[in-house]
Amino acid sequence: MVQSATTPAIMYVTNPMCAWCYGFTAVVRRLAALWRGRLQVQVQVGNLQAYATEPLTREERERLATNWHWVQQRTHLPFDFRFFLQKNYIFATEPACRALLCMRLLKPVLTLEVLRAMHSAFFADGLDLKDTAVLVRIAGIFGVSENLFLALFESDEVMQQLDNEFDFIASLGATNFPSVYLQTRYGAQLIAKGFCQLDELEQRLLTHL
Repeated sequence: MVQSATTPAIMYVTNPMCAWCYGFTAVVRRLAALWRGRLQVQVQVGNLQAYATEPLTREERERLATNWHWVQQRTHLPFDFRFFLQKNYIFATEPACRALLCMRLLKPVLTLEVLRAMHSAFFADGLDLKDTAVLVRIAGIFGVSENLFLALFESDEVMQQLDNEFDFIASLGATNFPSVYLQTRYGAQLIAKGFCQLDELEQRLLTHL
């Protein structure tokens, strides 16, 4: 999270199983491409029902389905709505967050691409990001072996680091995902809360620089 003296840095607070983040990651990827060499993008994960233990209720499934439809209408991204035929799905995001943290440690420059792949696997392909085999396959796409990934994924150190990251994000007051913070000499400054399009995000960034 260290910002250089010349290159501004933003912190993208996200979650691999957050539908609005699915839409917003494409926006952040485009921003990163447009500002390549002029902006650092740091991906951080927030606690979105990370340790849930109970299946989604019918009301929660309906609310989630409505949310997915809103995201699809706004972003035109594909969704596999067969997800909602599952009756006893436990929406726990900790394994996906831990996997993204592992890949950030192993392949830091590819973090946004890994996040995009995880979003697509869950929302478009209907894969379960709680399934370690699915996470291993995604890691393999980016050249990380199963043994290396699992050694890190199952380590106490990474689990503790993830808990620390959840605590740090909570300390910022980031309760909405996605959120974007600009790193300043005075700390992290919120510049976007929730989904917005690229032109709006870029304008907010320029206003705060």
